[in-house]
Amino acid sequence: MVAQKHVLGLSGGRDSAALAVYMRQHHPELDIDYFFTDTGKELPEVYEFLGLLEGFLGKPILRLNPDRDFDFWLKQYNHFLPSPQSRWCTKNLKIRPFEQWIKPYLEEGTQVTSYVAIRADEPYREGYASKHANLRVRLPLKEAGIDKAGVQELLDGAGVGLPAYYCWRSRSGCTFCFFQRKIEWIRLMRIHPDAFEEAKRYEKTAISHGSPFTWSQGESLDEMSTPTRIAAIEADHEKRLERLRAKYQPNPLRVSTELLDLDEVYGEGKVCVVCQK
Repeated sequence: MVAQKHVLGLSGGRDSAALAVYMRQHHPELDIDYFFTDTGKELPEVYEFLGLLEGFLGKPILRLNPDRDFDFWLKQYNHFLPSPQSRWCTKNLKIRPFEQWIKPYLEEGTQVTSYVAIRADEPYREGYASKHANLRVRLPLKEAGIDKAGVQELLDGAGVGLPAYYCWRSRSGCTFCFFQRKIEWIRLMRIHPDAFEEAKRYEKTAISHGSPFTWSQGESLDEMSTPTRIAAIEADHEKRLERLRAKYQPNPLRVSTELLDLDEVYGEGKVCVVCQK
């Protein structure tokens, strides 16, 4: 009989957390290894949320640490920042540690099943594809017809809820993730100023080395964090909220439109399945 191994990657985001809850509730017979690939640049709220999940799952979440850190890979790429066009951070800090972890199992003939959090209401976004005959990828949320509302129901029903950062940011991942919207950069500056300053230092070094990318498309963090620009970004955000408020009927269960998912305010946009699901 072929040996089996079941793995489920957690990003610190809601979809992968909901998938873990779903598998724990509907497939308790499976001995699943839950893992988190820690880049060392994650939001502190992510670690808090992983602790809550461990309590529900009743087992520890494995931490996979890259063998080389962000600063090492930044030098390898001539200090050019990662970007949507060149996601070397995902490749080297997320995918590489996962592949190193499961490689011995695959080579000894173990069949590894990886469960990925793609919902029923979204297309199969680019994520980790199987490159080995003994590795297969399953999409249980999609297979079960679970959409965004269903994800929320799973988390609420388990008593886990949403990660704390969802009140100001819609993605997990590194503090300086380039998929952040401009309002999220401003909020990072206010909530985690040290992380924002670190991102600014990386950006200045990258620009001095000729990098064509800044963290946010079209402007540097220095430019974005001027009082005039902050006011403009926050004013634009408020206008978007007002337009959204006008679409909703009063709902006593919706305490504030500020608690709306930013995807509702700005549209879902791009997301990295490996880092942010």
